[in-house]
Amino acid sequence: MKIISNSALRAFAVDHPQAEASLQGWRRVIEKNRFVNWAELKATFNTIDKVGELVVFDISGNKYRLIAYIRFEKQILYIKAVLTHRDYDKGAWKA
Repeated sequence: MKIISNSALRAFAVDHPQAEASLQGWRRVIEKNRFVNWAELKATFNTIDKVGELVVFDISGNKYRLIAYIRFEKQILYIKAVLTHRDYDKGAWKA
């Protein structure tokens, strides 16, 4: 699966360097696999949730949240936001 864009991960890690290893580990798992549907993704990432058409990944033991839109048929994952759990709870990302 291809990620659009890894720069969002790097930008977040500049402000939150402790998140970098977890984010890059998540990226490697995504890029090395082919997920054809939600069930396959959920089997790999048990702690994910669906919010409308978006997928929310818990990163680093739920310290961070990664919000993405996935086109399974094209094998593309678009990163909408990477947030601390606190910022995620504020809900501005839903707009």
